[in-house]
Amino acid sequence: MFSFSIFSSCVSLSLLLLVNNAFAGADHNFLTLKSATEIATQHNPGLAQMRARAEAIAAIPSQVGTLPDPEISVSAANLPVSTFNSAQVDMTQIGPGISQAIPFPGKLTLRSSAATFEAKAALENVTEARWWLLSSVKQVWWQIFYLDHALQVVKDNQLLLEQFIQITRTKYEVGEGLQQDILLAQLELSNLLDQQLKLEGTRRNSVAKLNALLDRAANQPIRLPEEITEELPTIISETALYRLAEHSRALLASKHESINAARARVDLAKKDFYPDFKLRASYGFRRDNPAGIDRDDFLTLGLSMNVPIFLDRKQAKAVDQRNSELMQQKYMLQDEWNNVRAQISQSYSDFQRATEQTILFKTGIIPQAKQTVASMLVGYQVNKVDFLNLVRSQITLLNNELQYWSAFAEANQALANLVAAVGREEIYE
Repeated sequence: MFSFSIFSSCVSLSLLLLVNNAFAGADHNFLTLKSATEIATQHNPGLAQMRARAEAIAAIPSQVGTLPDPEISVSAANLPVSTFNSAQVDMTQIGPGISQAIPFPGKLTLRSSAATFEAKAALENVTEARWWLLSSVKQVWWQIFYLDHALQVVKDNQLLLEQFIQITRTKYEVGEGLQQDILLAQLELSNLLDQQLKLEGTRRNSVAKLNALLDRAANQPIRLPEEITEELPTIISETALYRLAEHSRALLASKHESINAARARVDLAKKDFYPDFKLRASYGFRRDNPAGIDRDDFLTLGLSMNVPIFLDRKQAKAVDQRNSELMQQKYMLQDEWNNVRAQISQSYSDFQRATEQTILFKTGIIPQAKQTVASMLVGYQVNKVDFLNLVRSQITLLNNELQYWSAFAEANQALANLVAAVGREEIYE
């Protein structure tokens, strides 16, 4: 009778798991990793803001590289204040004028060059922001993936513990079990329910975060595919990743463009040692005198320039300032390059460690833990293993499975960081 009860319990558990999996697979409206990244790049407001800023900066070079607008004027010269009669005095003239400021040759070109380099840097910053947006999306996606599998493991273990309770109760009824075994199983079942509540709460928070990255309502449900490949790729060496990042990372390219812009500003500051010019032209109309004698009109031409007489206190200091800004940009590039290599090394190490853990749990620890649980269950059924050891072995298996999915998710998260740190997808052997 006891063996039949155990057989019935196992059959019931199998049917429950099959039904649960069948209903879980009924909804195919999944958010894949690829679709999540595509939605983010299209709709994320933070990235859109960066694009708009880059477009705004791209409109600057043509503005600063163009001559200032000419000035048009109308003047009345030598007008007698006693009568304000323009025909009374021979020298009275009224007419239009125009003036045009002309910077020293080369200044407009340098201003345009500096702005162009800044526009290129802003565009590289958009690319940099896109890589890290994709990394953030992948990070949260894999976090939800882990939580889904952790919840499934916990629910499966709840069903198993319920079967253990049934088995223990059956043994107790026939005088072969202890009441404290039933209480122990119920306590562990309550602990699993508490763990389930924590995991569900964490999943809701992660879903809200992912929805924010996708520019969707925070409470919009997200369902991930249940079956994905569990194979992790092999990546190239750490040194090779450095070389790729040196030429591919948008952050470094942005700093190079900022250095170019700073050099152009140094050259522009040196141009300020030379004067700027202003051309003027005006035409004066004169009225016929009271006797009817025709008066000639006057044309006035002029050229003026500023005189940089405070060179040591103004222009020379401006050159010093721009040189210091150039050095600042160079130091920033070196600092960012050090940070990039640190990011690559850290992500590379995290990926290797998580990959090794994944292999260890999948091929070694979990199969051994399952064998242990199966052996313990057989021993408990014939009263050769106490219930506490059986429960402990099942808890160990639960923790091992959770650690496996955690390591698998961490490996993929590290891979997402590594791709962003290098600035390109092609990092595999």
